[in-house]
Amino acid sequence: MGGLKEGDCRVCAVAGNLRTRFSGSWEGFSHESEHDLALMVSDFLENGSSGADSLCSSDSDSGFVDLPQLAEKIHFHKHNVEQAESDLISTVHMLLLSINETDLQFFKFGGCNSSCIRLSLVKLLRMSGYDAAVCVSKWQGSGKVPGGDHEYVDVVSGGNHTLPDRMIIDIDFRSHFEIARATKTYDTILNSLPVVYVGSLARLKHFLQVMAEAAMFSLKQNSMPLPPWRSLAYLQAKWHSSYERKLDFMERNNHDLCQDHKQCIGQFRRLKVALQCEIEAERLLKPIMNDNGRRVKVERRRQPFFRA
Repeated sequence: MGGLKEGDCRVCAVAGNLRTRFSGSWEGFSHESEHDLALMVSDFLENGSSGADSLCSSDSDSGFVDLPQLAEKIHFHKHNVEQAESDLISTVHMLLLSINETDLQFFKFGGCNSSCIRLSLVKLLRMSGYDAAVCVSKWQGSGKVPGGDHEYVDVVSGGNHTLPDRMIIDIDFRSHFEIARATKTYDTILNSLPVVYVGSLARLKHFLQVMAEAAMFSLKQNSMPLPPWRSLAYLQAKWHSSYERKLDFMERNNHDLCQDHKQCIGQFRRLKVALQCEIEAERLLKPIMNDNGRRVKVERRRQPFFRA
């Protein structure tokens, strides 16, 4: 059998990212957004990687990426949070795990796209005293970045909390960074991200920068260009673009479950399993992290006794 041609790699990259983007992703997209993205894919296949390379050339001019260092950055930004943020993270986790599948049947928000999960979470957050809402961001295509829209949850402090002015909650955070034919190191970095992102826009920006750089390097290892819908500019547009807060809770007939909602329940089950695994892993890791500093100090005190 013959080897893959250069064009085959491009097709693999696009096919893999389209599969990630539209099959199992929880991002809500309009028909206009899908049309913009379809045009971008067509241009990507016809014109090759020149557009994507020029779009991301400023991210890593040297062409060398220290992946272990990127992994350390993810670890740092994941755990370096203020107490108020940490409390909100724990609250969001607890509320998500408390939601039952039957709770999801009472909400309708256009096409489902997991909106029922976000609406259920918003309802519980508001009952807990938080000014939470579902947000829908929209942006126009610009240059090599396709237009689109994205749905997530935010919490606004309103001066009544010690939280930052606005906190972002994305219930399927890792899916935004999945790429085709990822290296094992990239998969490790990807799986170290929070299952559900809860935090400020400033902290979110650090995650986006690290993952865009890691994705570009992983794809380059396989001689594959970075698709525009995985670029840093496109990622930032999802949460940094203008948005509308929505609070309209609409009841849904229990017997009127469309196929999209049944798919949503499957996604919700996977979310709860992944979240429970992450919480358990963090619980086991916490004593080691807390004891790490003390161990270093002990070793430093012991060191002179072992010198010649």
